[in-house]
Amino acid sequence: MKDSAIKKLLTLMPKSVMSQAVGAATHLEVSPAIHRRAASLFAKAMHIDIDDYALRPEDCTTFAEYFARPLKDGARPIADGSDVVVSPVDAKVSSFGDIRARRLIQAKGRDYSIAALLDDPEMALRFVNGIYITLYLSPRDYHRIHAPLAGQITSAAVIPGELFPVNTPSVNAVSNLFCVNERLITYLDTSAGKVAVIKVGATCVGSVRASYCDLMTRESRELREKDFTPPIPVEKGAELGRFEMGSTVILLFEQGRVRFGDDIEEGLKVRMGQAIGQVLPAPDSGNA
Repeated sequence: MKDSAIKKLLTLMPKSVMSQAVGAATHLEVSPAIHRRAASLFAKAMHIDIDDYALRPEDCTTFAEYFARPLKDGARPIADGSDVVVSPVDAKVSSFGDIRARRLIQAKGRDYSIAALLDDPEMALRFVNGIYITLYLSPRDYHRIHAPLAGQITSAAVIPGELFPVNTPSVNAVSNLFCVNERLITYLDTSAGKVAVIKVGATCVGSVRASYCDLMTRESRELREKDFTPPIPVEKGAELGRFEMGSTVILLFEQGRVRFGDDIEEGLKVRMGQAIGQVLPAPDSGNA
């Protein structure tokens, strides 16, 4: 199917209704046994290693609870070193690289602006000439999101939007996909300067929830922002939020503050807590 046909099909899909229906079904008030059976079939079909998780299919009360299942302690070791950046999720690297001309790569022949992604031109200036990495979570992946570095949560925003799928055909077909889909953004102050953790909603994502406050997507069609005074301390690897279905996480770093590892490449599977980069020394302000 050609990209133009895919885009037309995606545009005609009742995305919001579909997502609401899936979200409702995962919380449906039926016997917990039905939800447990669905969770068990899902785990088997997705080849999920159930021994990694603190919640087993037979112990959940709703399918949504199982989908956002927590890990067992130690199931994802956090790479040591205060200067080591870790993956915030289990995912596949969709794209990564330099932020050139204030734009990021979505797919071959498609890019988008930092300002549109963040819906905040002033904040976008912090990341001009920085670097980014886009991480795609498949339905089988662990769906909680964690801090890539230790630091402080300074602010957050929920940006309403569409619910296009974020799989490869959609990424290739829909212009500015990550800027038009709804998203929840967490801003951290870290040893690498300001870091943005952008959690992008998608078709059939019941909601995206923050772990450190009451912000979540799907509650309103209005922009919602929070500043935290004092900031909220967070350790590397601490939970920042969760998806109730698969989606995408984008990390933004300031210019000259982080270098990705030599092993990072498109298509690479990474796990939460795995080293993906290194913090670089801060520029000498006396030579600025």
